[in-house]
Amino acid sequence: MLELHVVGQGPRRFSPQQLIIAGWAGRDQHAVEHHIRELEALGVRPPASTPCFYPLSHQLLTTAAELEVPRENSSGEVECVLFADADGLFVGVGSDHTDRQVEAYDVTVSKQMCAKPLSAELWRFNEVVAHWDQLLMRCWRERNGVRELYQQGGTAQLLHPRLLIERYGQGRPLPTGSVLFCGTLAVNGSLGHGEAFEMELHDPVLGRTLRHAYRVKTLEVAT
Repeated sequence: MLELHVVGQGPRRFSPQQLIIAGWAGRDQHAVEHHIRELEALGVRPPASTPCFYPLSHQLLTTAAELEVPRENSSGEVECVLFADADGLFVGVGSDHTDRQVEAYDVTVSKQMCAKPLSAELWRFNEVVAHWDQLLMRCWRERNGVRELYQQGGTAQLLHPRLLIERYGQGRPLPTGSVLFCGTLAVNGSLGHGEAFEMELHDPVLGRTLRHAYRVKTLEVAT
């Protein structure tokens, strides 16, 4: 059970039933190829087709401010996140935190290894869908104590959520209880580990922003 807050409406309890991560979900095929090359540089094999969808355990979802990981090989990234509930769709911001070393041999396992941080605040999707392509996404990474802009761009760079839902469900709506991560942007500089990540989704039309920040704690290695 996730304790969330819908802006303008108040608290909401959401019971996730399934988690899906959309990969290689860019609208511009050149940008998709760029992201594929980023991951190929880390040894990740390119997908057979794009976009692709990774089913994961919904128990990975968290609004916590700290994330524990087994090694210093993981990194986060900003994504729009859709929540399908009985009374409609909601949107938040999250991070598909992933173990980059394991990703080189099994993408699904690498994603399953790390919790998926989420904002505790949501918007109703129908409040932003008419101007979806004007939303802005940003992510900052703290590395060696230095905070830097890690990702920046607009939702117009990614496939529209309605198209993602159509492709995932083959024309059927997103089932109630589903949480769908809608893809990410290319990074500034090198892809890799950080001590902390901050994500935001900004709506310049309605003048509001969804945010989440978390620190990364690397667990001690057993000897």
